[in-house]
Amino acid sequence: MKAINDTLLRAARGERTEYTPVWYMRQAGRSQPEYRKIKEKYSLEEITHQPELCAYVTRLPVENYNVDAAILYKDIVTPLPGIGVDVKIKAGVGPVISNPIRTVADVEKLGEFNAKEHTPFVLETIKLLTEEQLNVPLIGFAGAPFTLASYMIEGGPSRNYNKTKSFMVSEPKAWFALMDKLGDMIINDVTAQIEAGAKAIQVFDSWVGALNVEDYRVFIKPVMTRIFAELRKENVPLIQFGVGASHLVNEWNDLPIDVVGLDWRMPIRKARELGVQKAVQGNLDPSLLLADWSVIEQRTKDIIDQGLEVPGHIFNLGHGVFPEVNPDVLKRLTTFIHEYSRERVSQLGQ
Repeated sequence: MKAINDTLLRAARGERTEYTPVWYMRQAGRSQPEYRKIKEKYSLEEITHQPELCAYVTRLPVENYNVDAAILYKDIVTPLPGIGVDVKIKAGVGPVISNPIRTVADVEKLGEFNAKEHTPFVLETIKLLTEEQLNVPLIGFAGAPFTLASYMIEGGPSRNYNKTKSFMVSEPKAWFALMDKLGDMIINDVTAQIEAGAKAIQVFDSWVGALNVEDYRVFIKPVMTRIFAELRKENVPLIQFGVGASHLVNEWNDLPIDVVGLDWRMPIRKARELGVQKAVQGNLDPSLLLADWSVIEQRTKDIIDQGLEVPGHIFNLGHGVFPEVNPDVLKRLTTFIHEYSRERVSQLGQ
């Protein structure tokens, strides 16, 4: 087994580090020419079901960009078939579900998830990466209950989550039963990922920003607290992330997690002023990756400088890399983050 660069893990625990570690959401995938070539032949499901190929896709950005962590290549809906959800990932659309949740009876029909039985290919991929291939930590992940429920109730991606929010408030018994089912699934899935070798976990609550704070506290926070309290026993850093959810950062700060993930809407300094005491991750606007280098450099300096004001910062984008991004820009950005932050740490005497 290779020696692991643990800079990201130390930053996630709020420790001072020699430089600011970095990884990028969706770093494995659509912007990489090697990946696009693979996708000409295989679908996402086919890639994830072939551990050797999936491990290659996962480690590719580590080799190409020199980032400080790999993120497991899979989709947040990967475990759903294990509980009886008929989901297909349609190109250009996203997850589409043919048996959406409408009633308590639909929730009760859902089965129990067992990662070793339902997603052994994921665990095999993790073992390949962590036992043989990576010299940086592997971040495992799961979709959060609200985001998964939104697909299951809407039947696919949504812009407004009208059906989901209506179901949540109109059918609370069914809603909380669904949260319990999904909470159990996530705990089993993520625990198995950690046992297989994942060294950190990110929970993507991509669409929870659609809720106000009060509804989050009532309908979401209890299950998130239960999930993270269980995962805490595994002793790996836990990261919470959502998009358009700046109004929820104090709710996240209350959760038993290590890292609050910020999108580009909230500066790190502002999150600190609001009372976020945990390590933070973020948060360059991914759209800026298409801007002139001078703009990228200045914005990156500002994010790093804010991140260094309190120990515990992992550099990332405010959301995922998109297909039009030039991989050379990500490589240059990674080098710059490492060099500039190392210089600033030295200047600050940290």
